[in-house]
Amino acid sequence: MRRTNVESNYVILSSVLNACVNIPALEQGKQVHAHVIKSGIDIYVSVGNALVDLYGKCGCVEDSRIAFDTIDARNVVSWGALIAGYVQNGYNEVAMDIYGQMRQEGIEASEYIFSSVLKACASLAGLEKGRQIHSHVIKTRFDSDVYVGSALVDMYGKSGTIDDACQLFDKMPQRNVVSWNAMIASCAQHGHGKKALSFFEKMQFDGFMPNYITFVCLLTACSHAGLVEKGMCYFNSMTRDYGIVPGAEHYACIVDLLGRAGLLVEAEEFMKSIPLKPTASMWGALLGACRVHGNTELGRRAAECLFELDPHHSGTHVLLSNIYAAASRWDDVAKARRVMKDIGMKKEPGRSWIGVKNKEHSFYANDKTHPLTKEIYALLENWSEQMKKVGYASDTNYVLLNVEEKQKEDFLYYHSEKLALAFGLLSIPPGIPIRIMKNLRMCGDCHTYIKFISGIVGREIVVRDTNRFHHFRGNTCSCGDYW
Repeated sequence: MRRTNVESNYVILSSVLNACVNIPALEQGKQVHAHVIKSGIDIYVSVGNALVDLYGKCGCVEDSRIAFDTIDARNVVSWGALIAGYVQNGYNEVAMDIYGQMRQEGIEASEYIFSSVLKACASLAGLEKGRQIHSHVIKTRFDSDVYVGSALVDMYGKSGTIDDACQLFDKMPQRNVVSWNAMIASCAQHGHGKKALSFFEKMQFDGFMPNYITFVCLLTACSHAGLVEKGMCYFNSMTRDYGIVPGAEHYACIVDLLGRAGLLVEAEEFMKSIPLKPTASMWGALLGACRVHGNTELGRRAAECLFELDPHHSGTHVLLSNIYAAASRWDDVAKARRVMKDIGMKKEPGRSWIGVKNKEHSFYANDKTHPLTKEIYALLENWSEQMKKVGYASDTNYVLLNVEEKQKEDFLYYHSEKLALAFGLLSIPPGIPIRIMKNLRMCGDCHTYIKFISGIVGREIVVRDTNRFHHFRGNTCSCGDYW
């Protein structure tokens, strides 16, 4: 068209930019952007919106923001494209701030915007914010929209309230595959494996065909619940019954399924048999299983393969060091830590946080920086005698340091989860669940400790770590001690 000197207009250029988004083709989009500026067509809101969408979906959020700021007459589509770009690229807190700015300017959200901000809440596990947005959804009557409804199910599931997710799902006037996947994924993250399988069967009974994502959710559910035979059956049925070719995510789920069950040799043999080159996710699942089940040699081999794929990933170095420490191979621990030091790598410290009155309170092990430190430590001391009476004893196997037994007990007693729990019980009224987030896998001693505390104080305690949710009630955990 340009070679024949046919003049372009804002309709044509908007369409071309949208095509660049769908491919995606960032460089060609930039060339079109330059032509837009030269032609003076950037004054049109539809062109500006297409540019915001292009840069956001191609990972250039700063350029997306610049394009957004140049639009004089921004509309709801402009805001939606900007928010979606930030969410897609993991800038969830920024996306929530932009949503707040939009509301301050009096712009009513669309179903597309609600879906995006609910996804941000799900990633942040921001339950209170998610509930506020849910109320906005109801007021604007978008709660019957299938995509908004699916986003709400996903948000409540990932924020630790599986019961709310189930209730919303049951009330949805219509569902699609995304809705079913959200429900199965929520069950998986909460360890309700059999419930996830039940939803999978109901999904097909209602006439919905599972897709690639469905099987990722389903296999994850089997892994978290220890349903090895079921998981293998579903995996083998993918191509045979549904025509879905397994991808790297599915293979990683099977490695995790076998590894969690202690079938480490089988997991390694499975990786050797697959048509793909094993990915970092697969080796990472195997390495984590070796840490849990104490297989030092296989753990070393898995770590070496991960070093080849990503030599600067701190998690691999830390896990290998922990595997050596659990086996009391202190020379190898020192070597692993020396390698980390030489390449300038630092271990991510364990952190737990809890939200009280819309404010986040963070804690590290042995933390004494919180304003209520005195009260928190006094409460932990008060629990000490009660815990011993009901049979709790510190499991010092989870202290991976070459120190005396008494020092190990001291290290355990002030882990970040316990400090956050004490603060929560001091600050949150009776009858309201205590919700704690953890940036690492919860240690086994803290898991046992919180089970006992849930019985002593008669409260529901929910902990989300990097693997899943743990719901503690009456001396038990929803995971059944399998995670």
